[in-house]
Amino acid sequence: MTHTFTRRHAAVAIASALALPAAMAQDSLATRPITFVVPFAAGSATDILARALGQSVSEQTGQAVVVDNKAGASGMIAAQAVAKAANDGHTVMITTNTTHAANQHLYKKLPYDAVKDFTPITGIGKGGQIMVVRADAPYKSVADVLAAARQTPGKLSFGSGSSSSRVAGELFQQMADVKILHVPYRSNPMAITDLLGGQITMMFTDASTGMPQITTGKVRALGVTSARRMAALPDVPTISEAGVKGYEMGYWFAAYTPAGTPAPVVARLNGLLHKAINSQAVQQFFATSGGEVFPTTPADLAKFQASETEMWGRVVKAAGIEAE
Repeated sequence: MTHTFTRRHAAVAIASALALPAAMAQDSLATRPITFVVPFAAGSATDILARALGQSVSEQTGQAVVVDNKAGASGMIAAQAVAKAANDGHTVMITTNTTHAANQHLYKKLPYDAVKDFTPITGIGKGGQIMVVRADAPYKSVADVLAAARQTPGKLSFGSGSSSSRVAGELFQQMADVKILHVPYRSNPMAITDLLGGQITMMFTDASTGMPQITTGKVRALGVTSARRMAALPDVPTISEAGVKGYEMGYWFAAYTPAGTPAPVVARLNGLLHKAINSQAVQQFFATSGGEVFPTTPADLAKFQASETEMWGRVVKAAGIEAE
């Protein structure tokens, strides 16, 4: 009888001890605002997505979610800030492969370590990009751009506001054997502004940045970088279909916290974000941008990031890009 009583009490004590960290994590995230740090400017795809996610997380916790745009240096400013932030779950980076898979191969020195300085929370989504030119440009197809690039090497230019958009352009050059001048920007919306102003010839943009300009007739979509056509642009061919055989370049979104964030807090954030991914606003974001949701466990995101980092290294090398 005594042994049974003791075992029961021990079991209750263990269960209570295991439940306590999770309860504390839930309570702590409902006591003050959470900051979503975005490595790109307001109006970028990552920014729009972060705000949609933030709305849902705010509704779930009863706390405000502040979106902090720290654009510039290919996301390095934001990544460094998050790496140095308190690891209590109140700072979350909503980011892309730019900071956590591509930059390692594009820059000789980074002010952060994409693995050691962060704790993965969840994947969020995947998507493709769109090759666009100004609506009044003489280029009606990818073939037209290739013909002009071959006729006047280096005269055409492409802008990029992220590693994804840059590498998409660099890989296009490498696979098509053409020379197009690269012009860097702090974010894709800034590149779009110069495209509309005639300062650059073309760009590879995320759908969230490009679709409003396409639907209003300000830019012309020539091709998409994904392996399949986008549902939102069924008449626009893939770049592979349009003449650069085998071409494919996508991007992804994910969420991270500073390294050392307690497991119960990570689990709580994972649950909040998974519910947010299923919200109407986020589902609409991916439906209109031609992407797809990609919720994961923290462990699965870590594995995915590792494989993507290796893949981006191969792509950067194939594109002939030298680390800066």
